[in-house]
Amino acid sequence: MRKTAAENTNIRLKAVLDVLAEGVLSGESQNAGAVLAEALVRVPLNAYEAELLSGGIPRGHKSLTTATAKLVKAGWLVKGRSGWTITEDGQRATVAFPDAASFSAALDAGTPVPADTPLPVAAPAKPAAKKAPAKAAAAKAEKAPSKTAKVVDKAAKLIEDAVAPVAKAVLKKAEADTEAQAPAETVDQPAAVAVAGDFNTLLGAPENWAPQYDEAQMQLDELDQLWKLSAEIPAGYYTFKIALNRSWEENYGAFGAFDGANHELHHSGGQLTIRYDHRTRDITVN
Repeated sequence: MRKTAAENTNIRLKAVLDVLAEGVLSGESQNAGAVLAEALVRVPLNAYEAELLSGGIPRGHKSLTTATAKLVKAGWLVKGRSGWTITEDGQRATVAFPDAASFSAALDAGTPVPADTPLPVAAPAKPAAKKAPAKAAAAKAEKAPSKTAKVVDKAAKLIEDAVAPVAKAVLKKAEADTEAQAPAETVDQPAAVAVAGDFNTLLGAPENWAPQYDEAQMQLDELDQLWKLSAEIPAGYYTFKIALNRSWEENYGAFGAFDGANHELHHSGGQLTIRYDHRTRDITVN
């Protein structure tokens, strides 16, 4: 049976908590934009929800962002300066209400999590099935290169032992070079820098064009003295400005002009990184 947009939003709210709870177990932190993006991957938008609203924001994404206030009201989610954090009660909610129906009913009714509900635990690793040597080696070789690979045979172990001393020496030299490198000349930086535009809700902020929210804030890289913000956002045409100190009192638009025209961005979808140099007011996007 086809679910309504409201039902899908509630299911995605559970996915938001699940993603955050999994992050606690794995020790991996994710920004609000990445959490929302993963929730939409797990519960894809239907045709109605995928329709773009003014500003190029999918209807379903905006509904989900707004609905996360229900998680905050329930005491399961905290939105702070450093991002979104699931509370212990929120973690227990993923255990107490494991399916979408019970979760949605509890959230809508304000049902408290039973006091004796345990915190979620990582699922035990499944024992690997026995395979023929050739198949086992091939399966291990297919693992994602982003994870530390284990030695699969004696030849690999010998290669690792031979390369290790060289790698160690190269790493030590690289660390020494980094320590010797002088940081970029520091300048008087503002207390806060925000990317304020028509895609702030995609970052998890309650509304667009509002530089006061934590989700819109950039982070200063002390080494190169650049303010940076990275997030996953859908394809679309967006506009924004750089606003300082969580207000519009000092803002910079296209070509670094004070209170100038909006920056324009045609994004093909996926990871987006915006950099702001307060020394020159320059903006780079990739």
